[in-house]
Amino acid sequence: MHNDSSGRIVADLREWIATAPPGAKLPSTRALVAEYGASPVTVQKALRALGAQGLVESRPGVGTFVRAVRVARPHDYGWQTAALGAPPHRLPRLSAALRTTPNDVIALHSGYPDRELLPERLVRAAFGRAARGDSAVGRPPAAGLPELQAWFANELATETPLGVTPPSPGDIVVFPGSQSGLNTAFRALVGAGRPLLVESPTYWGAILAAAQAGVRTVPVPSGTHGPDPEALARAFAQTGARAFYAQPHFANPTGARWAPGLADRVLDLVREHGAFLIEDDWAHDFGIDADPVPLAARDDQGHVVHLRSLTKSVSPAVRIAGLMARGPARERILADAQAEAMYVSGLLQTVALDVVTQPAWRTHLRSLRHQLAARRDVLLGALWEHVPAAHVETVPQGGLNLWVRLPDTTDLPRLVADCESSGVAVAAGGEWFPAEPTGAYLRLNYSGPNPGAFPEGARLLGRALARQGAR
Repeated sequence: MHNDSSGRIVADLREWIATAPPGAKLPSTRALVAEYGASPVTVQKALRALGAQGLVESRPGVGTFVRAVRVARPHDYGWQTAALGAPPHRLPRLSAALRTTPNDVIALHSGYPDRELLPERLVRAAFGRAARGDSAVGRPPAAGLPELQAWFANELATETPLGVTPPSPGDIVVFPGSQSGLNTAFRALVGAGRPLLVESPTYWGAILAAAQAGVRTVPVPSGTHGPDPEALARAFAQTGARAFYAQPHFANPTGARWAPGLADRVLDLVREHGAFLIEDDWAHDFGIDADPVPLAARDDQGHVVHLRSLTKSVSPAVRIAGLMARGPARERILADAQAEAMYVSGLLQTVALDVVTQPAWRTHLRSLRHQLAARRDVLLGALWEHVPAAHVETVPQGGLNLWVRLPDTTDLPRLVADCESSGVAVAAGGEWFPAEPTGAYLRLNYSGPNPGAFPEGARLLGRALARQGAR
């Protein structure tokens, strides 16, 4: 007899199944318990695993049998081409930032913070409390839980200067993540075929959302200090656009943070052209050397539509975002949101609210600031040491990423492939440009797992770059 886990049972039975005829009956649970000295629970776990792999099928009261092998055959889906027709818009591919990698790969490509940077204890406790409450079985209001709406509104109200009317809870619409909020805002405020001004480079998810909505993106040059206001003014005048999507604080990917003077100039421009500024405050909780002050807090005329996500800072399992809009714009956004999803899970809203209203949430954010600073500086130092040909255009005061300029002769696809074969994943910067890239860039995430491996990742990157002749 063997005293072993379900994994050994699965391995042994797989070997037996490989030579057994279809329909052959497996040994009974009692026989396997006796053979392996395992518990009935362990044996049942092994049989469930084999069933999930499609190797066996259980017949209650009869036994477990080898499933007949289904021979794979090619399928002809050509008929669908005629049925679907040509797509109205070519959607960008999903970003490499969403790709998962094996644990032994140094992951500098991701767009999400590592698990150890999340308030895991708060999240788990919040799920436990929410599961015992009414939100586990109830349907929430279409615009969101009133308490969560009030929290999002109060966050903006605390930054609102005297003389400006702060937002109210009724100005907030809760979404299942910021991507859903962007899709809705672009459809409701811009509309298919109409122009949307965007920073270039900008968040790849916004480019995807615009394409999904059929919106025509108009790039506005933007660098490490934000967009060129003169170029923005020309774009408004030439296109007649009525919306500008931007990230004024710790922009993804550049890390840019707008100076107060630029923020005032942009606000003046959107007011002058009777337009909306769709402010993506994605990194509100990721300040390091500075704290974001949303432009929405300085506007009470309905020009700024503010979107703040909690997904990255609370948990990727808690996809919750709040969108603030005033006047008819808010009504159009809510109508579109209802048509898309009717309402957002009350359970997830309750969990998010629970986490951000705990006293320990502020303690967590203070600790997070120090951890992000340390990780950023480790990766910066490693790049300076091991990748001298790379140029970090700005040291970001917040956010999760470094925007790295490489020599113009760099073969980016080859570099990314060489890095991956060496055990380090990086993200090519081209996906963040709504038009042709203006140079060879990488976006490197310093909030990913295993920061102790950042120097080795930089060394491998530098070696791959050197093979292309860069020094």
